[in-house]
Amino acid sequence: MATVDLHTQTDVHHDDHDHEHEHHGNFWTNYIFCQDHKIIAKQFLITGIFWALLGGMLSVLFRLQLGFPEANLEWLRPILGGWITADGKIDTEFYLSLVTMHGTIMVFFVLTAGLSGTFSNFLIPLQVGARDMASGFMNMLSYWFFFLSSVIMFTSLFLSTGPASGGWTIYPPLSALPQAIEGSGLGMTLWLVAMALFIVSSLLGGINYITTIINMRTKGMAFTKMPLTIWAFLFTAIIGVLSFPVLFSAALLLIFDRSFGTSFFLSDIYIGGEALPNQGGSPVLFQHLFWFLGHPEVYIVLLPALGLSSEIIATNSRKPIFGYKAMVGSMLFIAILSFVVWAHHMFVTGMNPFLGSIFTLLTLIIAVPSAVKIFNYVATLWKGNIIFTPAMLFSIGLVSFFLTGGITGIFLGNSAIDIQLHDTYFVVAHFHLVMGSASFFGMMAGVYHWFPKMFGRMMDYKLGQLHFWISFVGVYMVFFPMHYIGIAGFPRRYYSWTNFETFNSFADLNMLVSMAAILTMVAQFIFLFNFFYSIFRGKPAPANPWNSNSLEWTTPRNPQHGNWPGEIPTVYRWPYDYSKPGSKEDFIPQHIPYSETPESNLPHENELIKLEMGEGAIVVESKKH
Repeated sequence: MATVDLHTQTDVHHDDHDHEHEHHGNFWTNYIFCQDHKIIAKQFLITGIFWALLGGMLSVLFRLQLGFPEANLEWLRPILGGWITADGKIDTEFYLSLVTMHGTIMVFFVLTAGLSGTFSNFLIPLQVGARDMASGFMNMLSYWFFFLSSVIMFTSLFLSTGPASGGWTIYPPLSALPQAIEGSGLGMTLWLVAMALFIVSSLLGGINYITTIINMRTKGMAFTKMPLTIWAFLFTAIIGVLSFPVLFSAALLLIFDRSFGTSFFLSDIYIGGEALPNQGGSPVLFQHLFWFLGHPEVYIVLLPALGLSSEIIATNSRKPIFGYKAMVGSMLFIAILSFVVWAHHMFVTGMNPFLGSIFTLLTLIIAVPSAVKIFNYVATLWKGNIIFTPAMLFSIGLVSFFLTGGITGIFLGNSAIDIQLHDTYFVVAHFHLVMGSASFFGMMAGVYHWFPKMFGRMMDYKLGQLHFWISFVGVYMVFFPMHYIGIAGFPRRYYSWTNFETFNSFADLNMLVSMAAILTMVAQFIFLFNFFYSIFRGKPAPANPWNSNSLEWTTPRNPQHGNWPGEIPTVYRWPYDYSKPGSKEDFIPQHIPYSETPESNLPHENELIKLEMGEGAIVVESKKH
């Protein structure tokens, strides 16, 4: 039987065909208005990094106010101008705008577009074996709608009346009345327009992802042979296509209330002692519409991160992923249950206690598939030959945040407890750990792992590890104390707490949280340097630096539009054939047929009765027992 060199298999014919699919165009058609999914992924990534930097800086600004309420911030006047008051404090309304824009930017522009837009675009065609997305033109439009949305949202930061300041959830009536506060004026209008364009971008992308995965898989790529990343992107896209139109309708109705005198969300409103004519609306209706998207949104940002980490943990544990079918099933149940738990965000609205008990039950049930994923990650790591690459460290960090943040979700899922904790820092700590930090770590893991395929170079190993450890410790130093002060009743959304005798005892903890937030933000500049330096000066990457099995590593080192210069590889096995007993190598790529498996992978003839192809494995029965 012929032996296949698995290290060189991915390089076959690359040099002969590297130039077959080179672009013949100009800068605009090759890099700006390009329909190549890999270029579009990089566009999403670079834009997402810009927004992450801006969103993080906004959080540092309001943490300065919260951690050092008596400090003079006059030194920020060259940056913030009139938003610094005469006594050197951040303006109270601008503080609300900071919180609003930070939440909007991080949830939508970074963790939705930056994470899912980058890796769904980049990995779906490469891992399912397709030349490109189903519609390259729609794919290009999805980015440019996102870019236009970004420009409008960014512009709102420079308005004399300030950006939107109704909270990232933009609850009416504050957001529905332009005359309520300065941030409810033009800034809120631009917020709504930007979000409408953002939703169009998400829908164009989601439809493309679903179509590509279902219709464009290469020969042999059965659903049961897809990497867990692709399953995660598929469920994420389905959730987005079903839920984002609901937020679009809420934004549209809110625009009607603001500009055309309707009363969808307004009723019995008085401003300055004067009654407004609006009758019959309900602000709680807006909450239902918002959270019908808002809770699936948690998993729109989490599932891609979990999918990326599944691939990275299996690869760097040098073990098959534990419980492949259970992982797929857990993502399916999470996707379904995410649509029926939205009202646990609304326990404090005066909800009927019986209805509250239903949402409590459903919320606690969704912890089951989440726990399955945690168990499977730990079982994959158990007794693995773990390689602590930066990507692996960030993936393990994600599992840690998902576990600790998820445990606190059990508290908040109980309506009786949530009513007490809802407006405290406990909620802030919970969703920043389980959604924000976990998803951000998944995004970082993906960047470190697939950077060689994106740019053909390696990121610096030691800088990546330094970035992880400062970020990991910093995140826990920020959000762990928040749980404690939240249980003690410390309120969120307050500009200043120094007037409350009860909360003065938490001054030191607030200062610690702010210092940790600043430290964590500084650590991201390590990543920025590593990222941009490595693009141009990094060490050239081998074709398959992590010895992975999935199809993207079978393309040339710098794949052109079309990905594979010749025929697309056929898939024969699942993507997690790591450390198969008896194999000469500890990985066998998906495109290696079973008939070409190295002889050292097979039992001796006198021991062999039969070989059966199981799901992603060879089952050997031997005469020796």
